[in-house]
Formats: sequence, C-alpha cells, structure tokens
Amino acid sequence: MSRKGPRGLTHEEQELWNKVTQKASPMHPERPEQIVYQINHPRPKPPKPGIQPFQIGERHTATALPHNLASSISDHVKSQPVRMDSKSFGQMKRGKLKPEARIDLHGMTLDRAHPALNRFIMGSHAKGLRLVLVITGKGKSKSDDGPIPVRRGVLKHQVPHWLATPPLNTVVLQVTEAHLKHGGQGAYYVYLRRQR
Repeated sequence: MSRKGPRGLTHEEQELWNKVTQKASPMHPERPEQIVYQINHPRPKPPKPGIQPFQIGERHTATALPHNLASSISDHVKSQPVRMDSKSFGQMKRGKLKPEARIDLHGMTLDRAHPALNRFIMGSHAKGLRLVLVITGKGKSKSDDGPIPVRRGVLKHQVPHWLATPPLNTVVLQVTEAHLKHGGQGAYYVYLRRQR
C-alpha cells in the first residue's frame, strides 16, 4: 500500500519538537543575521514603433535610401591629394597633355590584367615616360540589380587599388580619371615619377 502524501506530525511529536527548539542555541551567535534587500527598479518601457496613419488601399510612397553605401570609385580617385605640379595637373585633367603610351585592359580578366598593368607601368617608368593612359572600360551595365547591389566594372575599381600598392606605388605619382577625349570614366591618366 503506497502513501498518497506526507504524513503530518502527531500532537505528541509536535510538543516534543517545540521543547527541542526552545532549548536549542544557535551555533554561531556572533554572526549577525544577514538581511537581503531587493530593490526593484522599474524597467523603462520600449518606445512604441512609429506607425504612420494610412488608409486601406492607399499607395505607399517609397522613402528607402539607395543601396550605395560606399563612395564611387570616381569620388575616391578625385579625393586623392594632388602630389604633382598643380598647373600640370590642371592641364592633364582638361585633356591638354597627351599621353605618351597607353594600355587597353578592357575585356581582360583580373588574372591577366594585373601582370599586364605591372609590366606596362614599370616598363614606361624605365623608358622615362611621365604620362600614360590605362583604359579599363566602364563595365557592363545590367538593368536589374536585384536585392543586393553589384558594382559594375571590376577593372575600373581594381586598377586604382593596384596603382596605389607595391610595386607600382613606388613609381606612380598621380592617378586621375581621363578627359572625355581620352576615354572619360573608362580610363585613367597615370602620372609617373621621374627616374632617379
């Protein structure tokens, strides 16, 4: 036969327990009794989301910002400080200086374009040339970006980076977008340092 619940103390057992507790003394009387205080700070209520009033069937006006998080490569190249003679820089930007050599990387893959650019720039510097033209093309244009924006013109974005890193940065003095008559946004003027 199983028990269904705890058995309570009988009257005699309760009296015996009361006598024991009256005669018992605490084990550590010198310790003060610890009192724990709990302070309940009211939690701030989260702000309610601002929902604009609307009517059923009303058209939504798009307020989303474009997905352009990084500055364009044109803005990045334009923001570089001028390290060459300002008069010559102005003439170069207006297309008044004629490039002494050119390379067309348009249509090349990255693994072919990078070594070709290295050979061309280092070779031009070795020949004592000062202004060369690097044609990258503007990149293919697509009508649908989808939910994730994709940069166009891989070479257009990669070439300034290559020109600013070793070994080319040791011979390159200035990089800027070409004038329209030399290719515009699809090409770069590269002004080289003098030979030592």
